[in-house]
Amino acid sequence: MSGLWVVVPAYNEERGITATLDALAAQDDPDFTLLVVDNGSTDSTADTVRAYAERRPGLRLVLAHEPEKGTGAAADTGMRHAIDHGARWLARTDADCLPAPDWTARIKAAFDSGLRLVSGQLLPRKDEGLSTAKRGLLVAAVEVASLFGRIRPDNRDPRYLGPYVMTAGCNMAITAELYALCGGFPRSRIEDLHEDRALVNAVRLHTRQYGLRRDVLVYGSSRRAQAWGLRKTLAWYADHRYRPAVVDIR
Repeated sequence: MSGLWVVVPAYNEERGITATLDALAAQDDPDFTLLVVDNGSTDSTADTVRAYAERRPGLRLVLAHEPEKGTGAAADTGMRHAIDHGARWLARTDADCLPAPDWTARIKAAFDSGLRLVSGQLLPRKDEGLSTAKRGLLVAAVEVASLFGRIRPDNRDPRYLGPYVMTAGCNMAITAELYALCGGFPRSRIEDLHEDRALVNAVRLHTRQYGLRRDVLVYGSSRRAQAWGLRKTLAWYADHRYRPAVVDIR
């Protein structure tokens, strides 16, 4: 076993998580353990995962539970469960995402190159009805946000050992040793804090061995952008300058 664990927080994802599980089950490099963390779902997410595990006995699939609401809390529970069970490397995607077939292989290659935190490339899914033009706008907006992240005041501190690298929580990987060293994801709700940015800045206090790998590819859901529009979606990700009544779009 490689020691790679893939953690997938899931909240009320009964309708969409099977596609994510299919993408992970179809990885070119299947040598990993998949851990789904049911984050207090009120639908049949957990039953869907259990049924999937029964149909795919060759997939090392574990189901855990975290009743405390929040992607930060669920992801941290999953990461620490994996570490307690011998994980060497930790990867995360989300239950509405589709990792590319070579995702786990590329993550391992990035670790072998010396990285301790891997930031992957996030692109919009192609199966949610979003036009090519709007998908292009989303990609461009993410690139602009990434550049802005390097200059924003709260990402600049003389204690940081290297530059800010925007790292989407749904496409990242970190060594178990570094995760424990920097304190892991804050156990926060998505409504309160972007836990991925907090983790990256904690990592920057300890190492320069992190970076973007565009060949580590995940296709993420555009359902927030479709529900809120591009401007409000960008405002939401920019420190919650837009605060919708419903965050968990399903």
